[in-house]
Amino acid sequence: MTDLPIWPTPYRCAVVVTVDYNDTHGILTQAPAVAGRDKTLSVWRYGTTRGVARLLDTLADLNVRSSWCIPGIVAEENPDQIDAILKGGHEIACAGYRHQDYDLLSLAEQEAELERGCSVLARLTGHKPRGFRLPAGNWAPGFPEAMRRLGIRWSSSLRGDDLPFAHLQSVPGSAPLIELPLHYELEDEPYFAFNLSPAVPPAQSRIASYSHTLKNLQMDFAGFHRYGLCYVLRLHPEIIGTPGRIGLLRELMEGIQQHPDVWIATAEEVAQWWAQSGPALPDDHPAAVYARHTTEHQL
Repeated sequence: MTDLPIWPTPYRCAVVVTVDYNDTHGILTQAPAVAGRDKTLSVWRYGTTRGVARLLDTLADLNVRSSWCIPGIVAEENPDQIDAILKGGHEIACAGYRHQDYDLLSLAEQEAELERGCSVLARLTGHKPRGFRLPAGNWAPGFPEAMRRLGIRWSSSLRGDDLPFAHLQSVPGSAPLIELPLHYELEDEPYFAFNLSPAVPPAQSRIASYSHTLKNLQMDFAGFHRYGLCYVLRLHPEIIGTPGRIGLLRELMEGIQQHPDVWIATAEEVAQWWAQSGPALPDDHPAAVYARHTTEHQL
């Protein structure tokens, strides 16, 4: 491969470990009918009771810093876990205030959610968050500008690429907003999220083989490494933080760490580097095409 992107010397590719910490609020958005069903909700509370600590211990053993995407309400309800995440040296990014489906919110409501979530996290951590992840749904046209106004410098919400990219700017010269794209196959939830009654997922086709899932993740890393890309893991403490699955993460990361030319960094570190040194967004990139389409439609 000759046209590798130029990562910081001596790195060939980047790896970012991200964690969505939603406690019970994520499943309540996905399946509101579970409200008040303690047995079902306990499946997702497991992240707070056991998963966060186990995941933090494993990341500490591996000497890996990660980026945690957290709704403000989850931080308010779980201050001890937030303190532990900070003490572990990890980045805390915003996922709004409540875990909501953004398809159901207007642009003004989306911006208000972001502002409230950022305010809560800043108060609890002493640091204004610089990253954002959509909890569910899609943002409205104009939301990237709202993120910039509130000091957000990176998002990891969209898909459709293997490298970071800068969202088009409506105000030339303002700080760029960098997207770190996701892939479903690099997430734990599509493999392992499961509840018997009510059914999650509705077809109940999981739980996947641990060994097969590990092999999938390793094969994807091999491809991302070969082509010099940005490998973004998306984890959930209630899913990856079980006694068996945490070993999957450990084995995956130990294998990645065998490569001296891999940059294992936080989302903010990768976004900051890309903003300064990454290539401009090509005119035919899907994000550029979408931005032009929405602008023309608004006009």
